[in-house]
Amino acid sequence: MSTVLANPAKMIAHGAPRVIHNDEELQAYTDALFRLTALPEPTPSEEEAIELLTLLVEHYEQKYYPIAAADPVSVVRFLIEQQGLTQRDLIPQFGSESAVSMFLGGHRKLTLEQLKRLSARFKLPADVFLARERRERAIPRSAVRSVKAFAKRAAG
Repeated sequence: MSTVLANPAKMIAHGAPRVIHNDEELQAYTDALFRLTALPEPTPSEEEAIELLTLLVEHYEQKYYPIAAADPVSVVRFLIEQQGLTQRDLIPQFGSESAVSMFLGGHRKLTLEQLKRLSARFKLPADVFLARERRERAIPRSAVRSVKAFAKRAAG
């Protein structure tokens, strides 16, 4: 074992960063993180601290302040608004103005080709435009069956 980690409890007792347990700690860690990231040329130790504090802040925020995945229509509407576009501007990605309207009205899902074109136009990963349930279904069914079988064996 390395001497750096010989006594982690002692390190924490002396003020080493630890898991965030409440919003006050979150604020303190966030403030420290902002100070460190504002440095013009952080040292290697400061870069390590930035990485560690980022992981701790992200862990707490994902646990207590999760952000729900947006549905594809909301994502496209947001991009249209942010980039000052109109529905007509998306005709090349959808094929026709009526196809854009039907999608934005929730009457039609994206085709694979539309998905690829939107991803290319906005330079975003294609899964941004997939509904959450479709992202979850992208996991191979054999993997889901294996996990379920394992869970049954473990429970019974």
